[in-house]
Amino acid sequence: MNRNIKLIMVLFLTGLTTLCAQDWKHSFEEAKEIASKEDKPIILVFQGSDWCAPCIKLDREVWSTNEFQSYAREHYVMLQADFPRRKKNKLPEAQLNANKKLAEQYNRMGVFPLVVVLDKNGNVLGETSYQKMGPKKYIALLNNFIK
Repeated sequence: MNRNIKLIMVLFLTGLTTLCAQDWKHSFEEAKEIASKEDKPIILVFQGSDWCAPCIKLDREVWSTNEFQSYAREHYVMLQADFPRRKKNKLPEAQLNANKKLAEQYNRMGVFPLVVVLDKNGNVLGETSYQKMGPKKYIALLNNFIK
């Protein structure tokens, strides 16, 4: 009986962690499909998750907060184009190529982090980067592009 309770607790905590995590999409086509179906904008984030200090700060101060994640789940489709440099974080070739294709279209200057707000069809509504502000102000910033 004690073993069953431990198993249930592990499953519960795993589910809770998954529920609170940001739901990043990694496929542009999937993001557009969801955005069209749910009538939501796409937040496309170009980042260097293991080398870019402002990217890491943006993740810690905004993307990883419960406040942003709760809001994003209801209002945005989150699309991540990551460009890690460390060998241990290397992306599969197909994902790296997909991210490069997104960068060719939306991040020609190679800015990191770059946050591009897109409509459901992939048209640019606005762009921003790391801003030293909390999730509430960052949400307001993103929403200003959507109106």
